[in-house]
Amino acid sequence: MTQVSMTVNGKAASGEVEGRTLLSSFLRENLHLTGTHVGCDTSQCGACVVHVNGEAVKACTILAAEAAGAEVTTIEGMANADGSLSVLQQSFQDHHGLQCGFCTPGMVMSAAALLKENPKPTEAEVRDYLEGNICRCTGYHNIVKAIMAASGQEVAAVAAE
Repeated sequence: MTQVSMTVNGKAASGEVEGRTLLSSFLRENLHLTGTHVGCDTSQCGACVVHVNGEAVKACTILAAEAAGAEVTTIEGMANADGSLSVLQQSFQDHHGLQCGFCTPGMVMSAAALLKENPKPTEAEVRDYLEGNICRCTGYHNIVKAIMAASGQEVAAVAAE
């Protein structure tokens, strides 16, 4: 067993894990932050995206021990300080960028990383950036619309997939 410590959503967090424990498992099982979803365990779906030191990372591809000392942000850390939804989260709600909600945490975390890198992406850039995130419900139309709106850009007619 290995002791790991990191900052998660602005708070110190630590726990004892086996060396093979994935960051996604540590967040869900040790810290009870279940917003980070595990859909495939093979880095194909993007449901587990979190930010590690400000970078979007699929939490099923990194060991908890590798994140020791890091600043980790999960979907639970995306809300405003008063608990209200962030602009991006509100945009997903307003533009129906979610249905079953399973992919939503990963989509929001990926979108936040994109908007940090590129505050005014084109529709094509949004679609390209989300390539590693799978949604089986929405056809991506409203997800793209939500991200574009969160960036302050209105999209009259986003092309359907």
